[in-house]
Amino acid sequence: MASSYANPNALVSTAWVAEHGADPSVRILESNEDILLYDVGHVPGARMVDWQADLNDPIARDFIGPEAFAVLASRLGIGRTTTVVLYGDRNNWWATYVYWIFKLYGHADARIMNGGRAKWIEEGRPLVKEISSSTPSRYPTPTTYNSAIRTYQDDVLAFIGARRGGRTVNLPANHALVDVRSPGEYSGAVTHMPDYPQEGVLRGGHIPGAQSIPWPQAANSDQTFKSREDLEALYAGKGVTPDKDVVVYCRIGERSSHTWFVLHELLGYRNVRNYDGSWTEWGNSVRVPIEK
Repeated sequence: MASSYANPNALVSTAWVAEHGADPSVRILESNEDILLYDVGHVPGARMVDWQADLNDPIARDFIGPEAFAVLASRLGIGRTTTVVLYGDRNNWWATYVYWIFKLYGHADARIMNGGRAKWIEEGRPLVKEISSSTPSRYPTPTTYNSAIRTYQDDVLAFIGARRGGRTVNLPANHALVDVRSPGEYSGAVTHMPDYPQEGVLRGGHIPGAQSIPWPQAANSDQTFKSREDLEALYAGKGVTPDKDVVVYCRIGERSSHTWFVLHELLGYRNVRNYDGSWTEWGNSVRVPIEK
């Protein structure tokens, strides 16, 4: 199935990982919402990426900078030509988040293990508890940043044809804005994911003009990605087509990274940006338009 996607190298199967996991040119990384799962058991040879401790700046609300990214990649034994394969829990939610950050810093060969932990376990493949080690590398500090796949609040205001303090929105016909959160978050009935704690957002609702396409709709029941045909029907049915400039968002940018991966890597949409400030920023900002 992977060969039918726009980027056939974006996905690998569990069988591929089982065959190539010990290859010195391959590094397997696990990133979960539940960071304790790695210690319970992980794919042989996998190293853990803690999305909170490893990827986020400890002071500013932002990702780690290029120097810190190089330190992380070096600690994990990754070089510029290493094939980095990511997987995790919950439809590979956090794995696609890490994938997106690797792409922000221009790492050429990153892939997702289709189905993640759930698929690996379903197939009866072994998990190990041993913490894998690797010889540290010397990953060069990135000198470029892929700004084409990330966007910010002021850019989103311009994208929807709005201004701070205004209430008129004019979303251009060639633009598409996708809210990937749950229907309750989109409507404003709740300000957080179902069964998750309230995280301090002052206003509920969605960015004006956004289409509601919850991120889990892109996955099958076994946590693999749906077929290209099913994905195309899902997004085109809401007017999100390849010819449009697309912005995706959620709460802090993690669920929307999953949708970014689907649109950009699996369906080949050329212009897709993740607004990782997302609702935590928008719902707490002064004088930005909100719809319920």
